[in-house]
Amino acid sequence: MGVGISLATRGWGMPQTVPMVGVSGIGSWPGTDVREAVRVVRDVLGEASAEGVTGLPYLPELPARGPGADMVGRATRLLVDLAVDLQPQGWRLVDRPGRDAERTASFWRHDLDELAEAYDGWSGPLKVQVGGPWTLASELWLPLGDRVLSDAGATRDLCASLAEGVAGHVGEVRRLVPGAEVVLQVDEPSLGTVLLGRVRSESGYRVLRAPEAAEAVAALRQVLDGAVSGGAARTVVHYCAAPPPVPVLRDARPDALSLDVTALGARAWESLAVAVEAGTALWAGLVPADGDPTAYRGPHDDLVARWGEVGLPRRDLADVTVTPACGLAGATPRSARALTEATVRLAGDLAESAAG
Repeated sequence: MGVGISLATRGWGMPQTVPMVGVSGIGSWPGTDVREAVRVVRDVLGEASAEGVTGLPYLPELPARGPGADMVGRATRLLVDLAVDLQPQGWRLVDRPGRDAERTASFWRHDLDELAEAYDGWSGPLKVQVGGPWTLASELWLPLGDRVLSDAGATRDLCASLAEGVAGHVGEVRRLVPGAEVVLQVDEPSLGTVLLGRVRSESGYRVLRAPEAAEAVAALRQVLDGAVSGGAARTVVHYCAAPPPVPVLRDARPDALSLDVTALGARAWESLAVAVEAGTALWAGLVPADGDPTAYRGPHDDLVARWGEVGLPRRDLADVTVTPACGLAGATPRSARALTEATVRLAGDLAESAAG
């Protein structure tokens, strides 16, 4: 089976020596109070209380703070030797960074300061997220042209820059939290649209080039390799749309795939089973980000049923990590906490099913 959560420590406690169902979050969080968000995530996931469950806390992202706190804006801060600033169309490559880039850098400094303070003395897994190369290529604009995706050479330069920046970012998190086993999650919400050739040009009259599967895999792999070179203990690729391009995601060889499993059809489940059998762990998005925190049994039962239908051993459910189906930025701070707590309870149910 794939790399699971078995090497994690539970908060500041002793290392776990047997596989346990993991529980984590996707990344985005509501509100603008970073300190509060970091501490809520730490407290709920760092001391996951359900039997047979190990929590994997993460650095929450708060897009409600405005431009530069969004996924794309945050990722631009990690680019090496590529300056980006906010223009009327969106984030654009420029000759030199401006005020918007500095605001993004300020958000990052604040977030990492809060992370270092909240996790002083921490020993165990700690996740950070970054926008992926294909999502950035479809969202960023060339200095005097269309989206970066329209230019194969510019796309390659962007991927190389992001890979180098991710390596530095992982290294910085390890420096700030010396006991952390850094898990790097690459968010690729636009990958499916890119692969299907549905990203439109600036004029809207044509679609931009769709990369071949091998090109898409190579770019993703380059960023994941950057994370490993920076000292990441594990890598995860997150994709929450349906249907997910599982073969491309699998062939990039992350340690785990993070998917909204409530939206998977039969074909996607068959492809996912191949990935799991080949050693890729599953991070199962089960709790609807806009759902009722008390109603979580249905998704659990569906996962167990689907798992068996594709021929996966029931005991291997212990290698799954449970997450919300997507980010929680659209919730309220109070409901985001409640949904995270529901995710912990659901992971406990899954641990019982794996042992049964």
